[in-house]
Amino acid sequence: MALLSPRLHRFRLTKLHHVSASKPTKTTKLTLRKKARCCSAIAIDAPSSLTGAAGIRWGSTTLQGLREEMEDDAVVWSDGFNDFLFAAVFDGHGGYSSVKFLREELYKDCVAALQGGLLLNGGDFEVIKAALEKAFDDTDKRLLLLLEAAGEEDESGATATVAFIRNDVLFISHLGDSCVVLSRSGGAQVLTSSHRPYGNNSTSLQEIRRIREAGGWIVNGRICGDISVSRAFGDIRFKTKKSEMLQKGVEEGRWSEKFISRVQFNGDLVTASPEIFQVTLGSNAEFVLMASDGLWDYMNSSDAVGFVRNELRQHGDVQLACEALAQAALDKGSQDNISIIMADLGRTDWQNLPLQQDNVIFELAQAFATIGLVSLGIWWASSSFSL
Repeated sequence: MALLSPRLHRFRLTKLHHVSASKPTKTTKLTLRKKARCCSAIAIDAPSSLTGAAGIRWGSTTLQGLREEMEDDAVVWSDGFNDFLFAAVFDGHGGYSSVKFLREELYKDCVAALQGGLLLNGGDFEVIKAALEKAFDDTDKRLLLLLEAAGEEDESGATATVAFIRNDVLFISHLGDSCVVLSRSGGAQVLTSSHRPYGNNSTSLQEIRRIREAGGWIVNGRICGDISVSRAFGDIRFKTKKSEMLQKGVEEGRWSEKFISRVQFNGDLVTASPEIFQVTLGSNAEFVLMASDGLWDYMNSSDAVGFVRNELRQHGDVQLACEALAQAALDKGSQDNISIIMADLGRTDWQNLPLQQDNVIFELAQAFATIGLVSLGIWWASSSFSL
């Protein structure tokens, strides 16, 4: 990722049928309060909440934050997949070029592989899984050819989290460290895991084992002491240019000729193979929240869901809720790019939803328990004094 800057930046772009953040121009503004703009085929009552497939309202925002460059992007397409909404969050590193390629080409490859949504409507998970794996692999191969043509000037890469959303079902194709969260009756259900070469969770341990079996090593939570995500598009030096990466490390004094003579690679250290999930959206499903790690590294899923629900209670505007959530992450100290997409499934009457409805029973029980403990303490103190 890029180095930090004392300036705050914000990027905005409007385009019919999809919202996307392109590479921004630098600015000297110090506030991020202005709206990100987003557009869709059909507008509804709330001025910046937008609707696509089957009445799903969506909003999207991207913030550059304190970074020197904007390497994130968020894309929503309301057409191309029949009844499904296509939403994708990209988190780039080493430059924006990989993200710029992915924001158009991954969508096209998914349309082709899924036969314009026919496979999604068919509902055969194994068929859908194979199609999405092919789409991701085809996109990565074409991106690597582009990066190879650019030579050593471009070593960029990008994570990608893609969701195909219909009001009753959700398909996710995910690689990297962005995250998808589903709000069910106010509870936060985390649907993806971060692909990082550090940590003690099962996903991280599997990634560490895969990297080592491929001949790689990990230093301070980074592959070969370099990159902190283990699945991504691009990153040519960890795929087709591994030998060149080793030699460059010698030239830079990062390791010795003797060290690289013992290295034997058996596969890609960074892979573009996605994890794919199918999630049934029942009557208690409220909204889907997708975001890059610029949000999740500073706000946990429960806090994010609670924040969005309170925003929607106040005004019901999905776009405004997205923007407020991104600003909240900045207020909590996020210094990374932030990209957020939210899809309201249209099941919840936000204006008539009581404040903290999902916590009433818990809070009531907690209050009675507190009263009981206080009463017990008073009784014990009184008894001791009498004695």
